[in-house]
Amino acid sequence: MVGEGRQRIDKWLFFSRAVKSRSLAAKLVVAGRVRINRDKAAQASDLVKAGDVLTITLERRILVWKVLGAGTRRGPAEEARTLYEDMSPPPAPRGETVPDAIPALRETGSGRPTKRERRQTDRLLGDD
Repeated sequence: MVGEGRQRIDKWLFFSRAVKSRSLAAKLVVAGRVRINRDKAAQASDLVKAGDVLTITLERRILVWKVLGAGTRRGPAEEARTLYEDMSPPPAPRGETVPDAIPALRETGSGRPTKRERRQTDRLLGDD
């Protein structure tokens, strides 16, 4: 039934340790958070083969993995890393701020404002 070197996407995600369980892998696929060669995977039974590129959206991360082979079991992490090549972009540096962020009214490190300081800022803003 399954072609040579092909494997269900939910099993492959579980064997590659992208998710903790196969049922979570199936939910991830059904939710539309997995793409196989730029096409959304519609079902957990969709097949992957060596050479396919997977784009996986997990919480705050986007993983881009190239499938190198089908797994046979959920083994240690070293074994799981042999199933894919990580092509993900490097994460953004933590020091960068959001460009639309409102600049702070107080200097960093000056502590919490006192009640008097809060009242003064309320008067400046027009919140009487």
